[in-house]
Amino acid sequence: MATDTKNDKVFVIGTRRSQLALAQAYIVRDTLAKAYPDYEFKIEAMATTGDRILNVALNKIGEKSLFTKELETALHEGRVDLVVHSLKDLPTVMEPGMVLGGVSERESPDDALVLAERHVTAKTYTTIDSLPAGAVVGTSSLRRTAQIKRKRPDLEIVSVRGNIHTRLSKLDDPANKIDALVLAAAGLTRVGLGHRISQTLDKFMLHAVSQGALGVECRENDTRVLNLLKTLDHTETRIICLCERAMMRELEGGCHVPIGVQSKLEGNTLKLNGMVASLDGKQYIEHSDQVDLDPESTLEKKEQVAEALGQGVAKKLMQLGADSILKELSTSQ
Repeated sequence: MATDTKNDKVFVIGTRRSQLALAQAYIVRDTLAKAYPDYEFKIEAMATTGDRILNVALNKIGEKSLFTKELETALHEGRVDLVVHSLKDLPTVMEPGMVLGGVSERESPDDALVLAERHVTAKTYTTIDSLPAGAVVGTSSLRRTAQIKRKRPDLEIVSVRGNIHTRLSKLDDPANKIDALVLAAAGLTRVGLGHRISQTLDKFMLHAVSQGALGVECRENDTRVLNLLKTLDHTETRIICLCERAMMRELEGGCHVPIGVQSKLEGNTLKLNGMVASLDGKQYIEHSDQVDLDPESTLEKKEQVAEALGQGVAKKLMQLGADSILKELSTSQ
């Protein structure tokens, strides 16, 4: 029901233009269309700053909201009614007047090693441990880079940006001399490329905050859209992701900082493991904690307890030395 549609049964969904972003928007659209067959849900795709600037590392662009700003502008102006994000891309401090209206059930939050086709065919290597010294691994993530360097300082890390298909094309072209990529397992699965995963890296690599979950942003005063989004909101994922996002917000981190998490909700016990690392992986601060959620509490209260856990883990990381790492990173960028 964007302000330029005139039809109160038509809702416009904003998304980035990449194949992965569109696939994620279709997931949300189809879920809503199934729940509300009398309504029409249209997709409006657009390019963001992060999509347009591909020849510069993310941490060097020097702008926040790289993958969300243009979408949020369209939402603010009423050109779209809701916006689908990879929740890991959505800043932990929301724009004024905006709210996280829905969080979808999380896919695997893990990172995945994707080997070049030539290596898969020849069965040369199968895991990150089997890669020889000097092998070239591509990633645009400082978090992944730091953890790879910590585990395998003998590997060469190169920046590879672009959508998933572009990155895979670069990987599989022998002329680029790239042996493997590290990508989000969820993204590969959503575009039908899960078969390219050679190894999941959860045994040593903490994933990005909210990785694998979709976040749907809308205007905080748009009660119609907020009510629609209750259909796709997944309570467990929301609680876990709010915990992770609270940790990152307390650390004031983003894609410019190597921050990782692993979390899970076992019964009523919420567990969070967080880390901050230097870019070379030589400084690595990690801390875990947990909290019991009262099953009789309201969702709002559970969210507050979850966020308090995230804030507590962040504060402990700072006490353990993460503050000095973050200060050094802020002065070097």
